[in-house]
Amino acid sequence: MSRAPFELAGVRVAPGSRSQIDVPVARLYTHAPLYIPVEVVHGRQPGPVMLVCGGIHGDEINGVEIVRRLLRSRQIQRLRGTLIGVPIVNVFGFVQHSRYLPDRRDLNRCFPGSEAGSLGGRVAALFRQQIVDHATHIIDLHTGAIHRTNLPQIRAQLTPDGETERMANAFGAPVILNADLREGSLRHYAQTRGTPVLTYEAGEALRFDEWAIAPGVRGVLRVMRRLGMLSGEQRRRSPPAAEVANGSSWARAPIDGILRPRVRLGARVAKGELLGRVADPFGNAEGEVRSIADGIVIGMGRLPLVNEGEALFHIARFDAIEEAESAVETFQSSLEPPPDALY
Repeated sequence: MSRAPFELAGVRVAPGSRSQIDVPVARLYTHAPLYIPVEVVHGRQPGPVMLVCGGIHGDEINGVEIVRRLLRSRQIQRLRGTLIGVPIVNVFGFVQHSRYLPDRRDLNRCFPGSEAGSLGGRVAALFRQQIVDHATHIIDLHTGAIHRTNLPQIRAQLTPDGETERMANAFGAPVILNADLREGSLRHYAQTRGTPVLTYEAGEALRFDEWAIAPGVRGVLRVMRRLGMLSGEQRRRSPPAAEVANGSSWARAPIDGILRPRVRLGARVAKGELLGRVADPFGNAEGEVRSIADGIVIGMGRLPLVNEGEALFHIARFDAIEEAESAVETFQSSLEPPPDALY
């Protein structure tokens, strides 16, 4: 008995085929239509329905390239199940180089949305109804905010021996944050309805960071292989087991001024260690930024101009700090360009 076609937004995709679908989302003031671009790859054999999406924040463009490379990968030619690739969810923000929607709302705080709500609520409801609710598994691709970069990391709500934890371990990022769900986020909506979901965070907004993109593509393919959607063994050597952080916190600017960092992304730091100095342009006033815990720097600001209280260094805490340091070092040593290019 042949497999049934997959239907999305009124388009039927036959088994063993793929289709690019433009999902109508709104019109501009000029009457020009806007669409959420989607590509569906529908395998001949049954299996999970994996949604991989980027650009929920319109300025986070690493995910756009990850989805493009995934869809062009030869490894998905004999796919089991169905892959839904959405490179750009927030098309409004994407064309304006902005994180937000035109009404300044964060789309990732608008789920599940409402057809009669704000613009953000309506876009969230459309994306949920037309695309998200079809998925059995989700990988949501993000970066740091503008002028802020993230070490490649997975954020997920983990339960012992749960499907989400198995996906997180399969991905191969050096760090996993067991992160609480934020109400209104895609992750919150999906997880509360029983759909396992990972958030991959890596790199900086409005940048293509190859050291974040290439591991992201490999990570998605590893998860798909773990779910039985792809056949064969992993061609590359398997990454070391990721370490799960038991918490994280930010070291903040003590005064207004210009930051001179002393550590780089991925560094192991000790509680009280000097991370950087902030000084006024004359050097008359100077403040020290010190680590508030033992851990690994998994995120940091990129703009030297800072205000008092601004988050500068994101420190993840681990029970097994040596193993976490080893995982990060092994990950960085496998990258091209070399780790010195991370900062």
